[in-house]
Amino acid sequence: MLRERGLRVPEDVAVVGFDDMLPVAEQTDPPLTTVRQDIEEMGRLMARLLLRGLDRQGAEAAAAAAPTSVVLPTTLVRRASA
Repeated sequence: MLRERGLRVPEDVAVVGFDDMLPVAEQTDPPLTTVRQDIEEMGRLMARLLLRGLDRQGAEAAAAAAPTSVVLPTTLVRRASA
């Protein structure tokens, strides 16, 4: 769609994706710059939080102990689109 409008990536428009879906990000034209997050670590953390909540006595204790948010680190994977 950008090319149809006469725009060039990255000269005119930078394009950045999220989740670093391989091999798709590497096979686009130009290869897509993305933000990568550690999906496996996210799954491990979710399982630990779930098990911790199940170990607590009563739903109130589990709700009080559960974090309201968790922020995991991300990495910018620079490719040709930005």
